[in-house]
Amino acid sequence: MNPNVQALDRARASLSDIQKPGRAEVEAAVRTIIRWTGEDPDRDGLRETPARVTRAFEEFFSGYGQDPVEILRKTFEEIEGYDEMIVLRGIRFESHCEHHMAPIVGQAWVAYIPNGRVVGISKLARVVNVYARRLQIQEKMTAQIANTINDVLEPQGVGVIIKASHHCMTTRGVHKPDSDLVTSRMLGCFRDNALTRQEFLGMAT
Repeated sequence: MNPNVQALDRARASLSDIQKPGRAEVEAAVRTIIRWTGEDPDRDGLRETPARVTRAFEEFFSGYGQDPVEILRKTFEEIEGYDEMIVLRGIRFESHCEHHMAPIVGQAWVAYIPNGRVVGISKLARVVNVYARRLQIQEKMTAQIANTINDVLEPQGVGVIIKASHHCMTTRGVHKPDSDLVTSRMLGCFRDNALTRQEFLGMAT
C-alpha cells in the first residue's frame, strides 16, 4: 500500500480516538452560550434551540466520521487507454472556519489525469464534502483534497482550485462582503507542465 495512504488511515484512526462528549453535554454548552448572550434559554422560542444546534453541528461536522480514502478505493480500469484531463467543476460546499466557527461557502474545481484507472465522478464531490464538513482553513482543505486524490489514485497529476467566501470577514471583523479567497494546489504534471496547468485554469474560470 502507498505509504501516504497508510498515513491517511492512521490520521483517521487518531481522529476516532478523540473522546467526544455526549449530546447532553453539547446541549448544556449551547444553553450556556445562550445565557451568555443575555437571553433566557427557557423561553418558548429558545427552549428547543440547544437540541437543534446540536443536530445542526452533527451535520456541519459529519466529515470527521467519514473516510476519504475509502471513498476513492473503488476505481475502474476499463478506460480504453483514456489519459486526458478529467475535471469536475463548480462543486458547491459549505464549511466552517476553525478560528471563529463561522461559515465558509464556496465552490471547488477538481481535476486529475488518470494513470490507467479512474474513479466515479461523484466520489470527487464526496471527498470535497468530507474535508469541508470539518473545522477548516481553506488553504489546508485545498491541500487535503489534492493530496488524498493523488495518494489514493496515483494519477499523472492533480489540480484543485477553491473559491470561497468567509463569513469571519464578510459578516464580522473587517466586514468585506464582496471579497472571496482563491486557493490552488497543483501536483504532478499540473505542477510541472505549464500547458496542463493553463488548460485546467482555463476550465475553472
